[in-house]
Amino acid sequence: MEEEAKDIIVLGAIRRGERKFDKIQRSTQIKPEELNEILEKLEERGFIKVEEKKGWLGKKIELSVTEKGSNELDQRLHEVKEKWSQMQALYQSGDKKKLQGFMDDNRSFFPMMMFFGVMDIMMFSMMFSMIGASMGDYVPAESMPDGADGGMDDGGMDGGGMDDGGFDIDIGF
Repeated sequence: MEEEAKDIIVLGAIRRGERKFDKIQRSTQIKPEELNEILEKLEERGFIKVEEKKGWLGKKIELSVTEKGSNELDQRLHEVKEKWSQMQALYQSGDKKKLQGFMDDNRSFFPMMMFFGVMDIMMFSMMFSMIGASMGDYVPAESMPDGADGGMDDGGMDGGGMDDGGFDIDIGF
């Protein structure tokens, strides 16, 4: 994941209410040392505000997004949504080469698209299938949400022997 994409993801996590380091780290899956660097950079740029508060167990640090940071995040989200719309249009046109070129040129946007829920994972998977690539060729594994492979790990089969097409319901008898 590119550095700038991580900055925006961290900013988004803070804006949606994750104000403490450990919660931001957990939701973004960014290593603590790198997250610390990103937070320092965001503070230097005036995108976040760091507040020390006194709690029961001593000092605690809370982060919040400034108006400047919120405006930057809105601008980036708009940009990400436009990129997704362009990818959808290229997919629907059926032009494999243009789609692959666009995806190659814009791979830094994929982690943001996933984190902010901009993309439709099923359509994203179909795009990769169309160009003969896998999602892992474009998106690092730690950036992929659970089930990002469209649930096709085992060819769509549950492997558990439910071959009657019915429901498996335990009613307690």
